[in-house]
Amino acid sequence: MSDAPNGHDDLLLIGTIGVPFGTRGQVKLHALTSHPEQLQRIKTLFVGDDHAPIGLRRAFQHKPNVLILTLDGFESRSAVDALRGADVFIPENEAAPLEEDEYFLHDLPGLRVETGGGEVVGIVNEVIETGANDVLVVDRPEGGQVLIPMIHAVVKSLDIPAGRLVIEPMEGLLR
Repeated sequence: MSDAPNGHDDLLLIGTIGVPFGTRGQVKLHALTSHPEQLQRIKTLFVGDDHAPIGLRRAFQHKPNVLILTLDGFESRSAVDALRGADVFIPENEAAPLEEDEYFLHDLPGLRVETGGGEVVGIVNEVIETGANDVLVVDRPEGGQVLIPMIHAVVKSLDIPAGRLVIEPMEGLLR
């Protein structure tokens, strides 16, 4: 019996494995999570395309966005080097609770986007991470796409359970 969650949608990407650290099987994790401290309580990571469960013995922050992991069954530098480049996931239900203005990127595609006046803008197709702020690629009902920045000046409400995002478009945004 596997510890893996029942579907890919149950997993959150938290980072990518980098180079080995030291000679005793530790490895660097380039973290994507804004809550790296959550790994202190996680017991199992799901690694690679096949989401192979691997026990997590220890995790500590080495630098901003870089953690050092000690994994079960990996006792040497060469053993852990085989994981280099693999994505690392945790079950969504073990993630740190979201703050009021936070969201998971995978929850945004499929949301209906409309203006405060009720005009339908379209459906979120994908999210582009730019570093400064996320940008939504929204498919327009009449065809084509529009880019919507996820900034407070534009996004007025986000109701994921209702599948709705309300915006106040800036001048020229919807052209």
